[in-house]
Amino acid sequence: MAVIRFLLIAICMGAWFDGSFPSTAASDGLARVGLKKRNLDLNSINGAKITRPQTTSFARVSADHNNTSLKNSDAEIVYLKNYLDTQYYGEIGIGSPPQIFTVVFDTGSSNLWVPSSKCLLSITCYFHSKFRARLSSTYTKIGIPCKIQYGSGSVSGFLSQDHVKVGDDTIIDQEFAEVTREGLLALLGMQFDGILGLAFDDIAVGKATPVWYNMVEQGYVSKQIFSLWLNRHPSSEMGGEIVFGGLDWRHFRGEHTYVPVTGRGYWQIQVGDIFIANNSTGLCAGGCAAIVDSGTSFLAGPTSIVTQINHAIGAKGIVSLECKEVVSKYWNLIWDSIISGLKPEVICVDLGLCLYNSGTIIESVVDGEAADRLSVHEGGALCTFCEMIVFWIQVQLKEKKAKERIFHYVDELCERLPNPLGKSFINCDEISAMPYVSFTIGNRSFPLSPEQYVVRVEESYATICLSGFAALDMPPPKGPLWILGDVFLGAYHTVFDFGNHRIGFAKAA
Repeated sequence: MAVIRFLLIAICMGAWFDGSFPSTAASDGLARVGLKKRNLDLNSINGAKITRPQTTSFARVSADHNNTSLKNSDAEIVYLKNYLDTQYYGEIGIGSPPQIFTVVFDTGSSNLWVPSSKCLLSITCYFHSKFRARLSSTYTKIGIPCKIQYGSGSVSGFLSQDHVKVGDDTIIDQEFAEVTREGLLALLGMQFDGILGLAFDDIAVGKATPVWYNMVEQGYVSKQIFSLWLNRHPSSEMGGEIVFGGLDWRHFRGEHTYVPVTGRGYWQIQVGDIFIANNSTGLCAGGCAAIVDSGTSFLAGPTSIVTQINHAIGAKGIVSLECKEVVSKYWNLIWDSIISGLKPEVICVDLGLCLYNSGTIIESVVDGEAADRLSVHEGGALCTFCEMIVFWIQVQLKEKKAKERIFHYVDELCERLPNPLGKSFINCDEISAMPYVSFTIGNRSFPLSPEQYVVRVEESYATICLSGFAALDMPPPKGPLWILGDVFLGAYHTVFDFGNHRIGFAKAA
């Protein structure tokens, strides 16, 4: 989702690299844009020198891509660039003649925006292509101010209208945002110019009609679906493919498993329990919300589950002294409270680490109401750690583990808590011995192999590996929440069925 994604991809900064496939004539009437990709390195993570991208013209599909692999010959295809296995983007054109921009095709937001020629005071604008309204014969000024807020910054500007070229299709009178100010920390490391949102119009800033809606309305697709394939193969130049209006059979195996979208706005679904090998992580056994988001690099989910995964795969983040402090000081009290049958939601309140803000704890329990809690400390660190420790103990008790063994396990989990930037390092030599991590979707298991959930950082002198799981805690009623980002979408070809309000997953080929 747009509010969260830049916390997750901000660690993946780096230099632009040139190159696009040559233009060739096509026999199937589809427009494809081929782009290259680059492996991750340490300089990229730390935000090394960024150079301005080189614009290229639209490329017609090459003759060797025949339409027999497509379910719908009217589909429009845009090839994606894979930036560091964390940012996937392709080219579009805005205006007449088209001005070329690289954008993320983002299922977690709904607006189209690119930098404006009027962006003069933001340093980041000077590293990206900028839209020049005076060069377009079809430009219409709207001028309504808009601001799009992200997790670590924001973009702001004004709404405009012009033709937008996606593949071979030209969408007429498309609303988009010309950005005049970009947040430095959030956007400096991005190797794309803007974002093309593919979520629902409910969350569109300024009530701008999303590009996908206009593609449907203007008759460019005969089927109201689009499909996404991300190519995470390290030696392949092609980063992926998005097909508007159809499927490319070459990029998946078997049948898709479809699940309903559970709300408007985001492409949100329901997921079940998450398993490490064959062991339940517990929290989502009764169901959790999940947003399928191509604009988020990693897999993000509740800290209590991500910590269990990081422990199982040996990931190391920042050692949390406060978490270990709660274990050392309150272990016996927490244990005795759980064994005695005290309700888990009141244990940390009884210990004085959490407070309720509506009545006393006795009144809340008697009335059977779920009162909001307040932490003793601003930020809720001790309260949060206490609640996670209670949860971890409950999970282990279901496995019938002994007290001493559970104590050491919980203490180790504190050491595996992911750091605020989401980076957790693992031993590359142990990847083959790591367990599968599986998501339950539509009563089916969708496993991720270690090779799929590990992000490699290639250096001339070493290879560093990162866990593909990042912590994200969303309180009820919206949470617990998962963001199924590119780590998951790289393993599973995804169909976004707009007409039937559902999402389908099949094993990527």
